[in-house]
Amino acid sequence: MATMTELSPTVEKSKFSQNTQVDENLVPKKVPSFCSTRYGLALITHLCNFMVMTQYVAINITMVAMVNGTNHQSRFNGSTEMLPIDSFSGSNDVPKSLSAEGSILGGQFALWEKWGPPHERSRLCTITIAGMPLGAFAIILLGGIISQSLGWPFVFYVFGGIGCIYCLLWFALVYDEPIFHPWINVTEKEYILASLAHQVIPQKQPLPIKAMLRSLPLWSIGVCNFSHQWLVTILIVYMPTYISSVFNINIRDNGFLSALPFIIAWVTSILTGQLADFLLTKNFRLVTVRKITTFLGNFPSSALLLVLPYLTPSYVTTMTLLMITCGLSPISQSGIYVNPLDIAPRHSSLLMGVSRELGCAAAIAAPTVSGLLLSQDPVFGWRNVFLLLFAINLSGLIFYLVFGDASIQDWAKERKLTRL
Repeated sequence: MATMTELSPTVEKSKFSQNTQVDENLVPKKVPSFCSTRYGLALITHLCNFMVMTQYVAINITMVAMVNGTNHQSRFNGSTEMLPIDSFSGSNDVPKSLSAEGSILGGQFALWEKWGPPHERSRLCTITIAGMPLGAFAIILLGGIISQSLGWPFVFYVFGGIGCIYCLLWFALVYDEPIFHPWINVTEKEYILASLAHQVIPQKQPLPIKAMLRSLPLWSIGVCNFSHQWLVTILIVYMPTYISSVFNINIRDNGFLSALPFIIAWVTSILTGQLADFLLTKNFRLVTVRKITTFLGNFPSSALLLVLPYLTPSYVTTMTLLMITCGLSPISQSGIYVNPLDIAPRHSSLLMGVSRELGCAAAIAAPTVSGLLLSQDPVFGWRNVFLLLFAINLSGLIFYLVFGDASIQDWAKERKLTRL
């Protein structure tokens, strides 16, 4: 049997388009990993999500200065404290930013349909998504300083300018499929195509909307995505405010500590993909890996926030628990966020976009509801916020643990058309 490295350098796309199992002898055992085109693509999409998150959080940070005055100089003393939520009701920019986030992630998953070997998808996708906590770290650390020193518009000028430069990198280096990339190593190209041979479907077929609406595994991803995004939103929007309100601290003076949990989340985001792929090499079932990582990223984080208001106020204890919470939350990325590639690789980009839009709904609703709870009950407001978060998060997690799946669904499989 010929090995992959002995095949012709030019691999026809149709050769790997049959809906059959991959012959292990045709997949190269040693191919570039860290210094490879597919991991370079993961780094580029990582930077893309970095830019998305800086723009999203920048709106929250600068909204204070926008509302407090018409002058460009910040009037919130450089603090990254967020605006009271009733001020968000009149803003159209936040929903637009969140909607764009869902569209961007859906487009990125379309890349991994053609670039991500199944046993590497967890780490590739988590490297991609890890750009978001890194972006939150950067904007929380620098946003208040830039706004105070130069004025709030410069927060957008600085990060927007970086985004424009980044677009040139995207246009030059990102290609839809390995066969179109002009600089990819031949062995790596053949390795990717062979790994995906049993999933690449050549002919386009109608979208099975009715079957998708009846699919409980699909709904479980969306519901759990909503509940997890509720947790993430509270961490991003209200963590600096919580620290400031409980300890009466100017967040600007402790900017690094306020942003530190998100750099920990960035490290965890990258490592969780390695963990998921390691478990798969130890013969864990794929659905088991997805549910374990989803559980670890949801329950401990929401439980720690639930007990936080009941503890004796201590700055060290509070920051430690918040860091642990932020560090555990990204573990879900190897679960519900990668799961669309498992159940419907042909439609994963669409499913990811839809599930992220549900997450965006949580990102809009969470601060709105939390703001109302805090304004109506100043004494027990934070307890109510974290209790509601725990209830929503636990409900979504249970729904996913019961109905989640990792096998290709019948409605996502290729249907052979026959003529009578």
